[in-house]
Amino acid sequence: MGRRRVSISRIENRTTRQVTFAKRRVGLFKKTHELSVLCDAQIGIMVFSSSGKLYEYCSDASGMEHIIRRYKIATGTDQIPESNDQLEQIHGELKRMQRETLSLELSLQRYTGEDLNSVQFGDLHELEQKLENSVNKVRERMFELLQQQIDNLRRKGKMLHDENENLYQLNQLKENQVALDHQAELDQHQQMTMVHKTEDRRHVLESFPFSGEEQPSSVLTQATLPPLFNPYRLQPTQPNLQDFSLQLPDYDPYPDQPTNHITSGPLETLRSR
Repeated sequence: MGRRRVSISRIENRTTRQVTFAKRRVGLFKKTHELSVLCDAQIGIMVFSSSGKLYEYCSDASGMEHIIRRYKIATGTDQIPESNDQLEQIHGELKRMQRETLSLELSLQRYTGEDLNSVQFGDLHELEQKLENSVNKVRERMFELLQQQIDNLRRKGKMLHDENENLYQLNQLKENQVALDHQAELDQHQQMTMVHKTEDRRHVLESFPFSGEEQPSSVLTQATLPPLFNPYRLQPTQPNLQDFSLQLPDYDPYPDQPTNHITSGPLETLRSR
């Protein structure tokens, strides 16, 4: 047999009614728990049986009292007075708050310079003193903020100055290093040049042997000796010049060989030498 539809009416049998109440109550609390978990809802249920027994379920951990308090605040039933004395007290508090609000509005209008026709001289003097005190406080706060900004700018300027100094020192070190490297390259180039010059001189000295060794013909052909005397062209029409003796200077073309002082001699002797 399938499920049949149950008529919604009071169950006359007491036992059947009690069993149905227990089953339906458990199902209701189960559905309530699922709703509170799935939808993150705060739910409170209070159930009184026909015998007057209380059954309740609250999804909030703080308890049913918190749910009831929220219900009163939401519906506005929490501020309902229970007697005439409380009602009068509420009206008196309301009038006091209205007077304070009106006084504050008038003071605000006076501070802004509006509606000063009904203000007496003493009140105006007091208002002036209050405004001056307010202006002084505002100026002190403004100067304090300006001083803080100035200090911050000074600190930033000092930091930038120190950073600039560090960069300048690093740049100087790099320039000095570049100059030292360049100087080292120049010194190395000079040393290489000196070495090459020394090698050239050594090769030149090696090409000229010491005394007693046979000199190469190429060297002898390249060597030039200084002239001993100025040549003279003899004319055949002057035979007397053949007996003329030349006077030579004391010049030694070979300093390393034994010195022969030549003072005079015939032309044939000079030619033979």
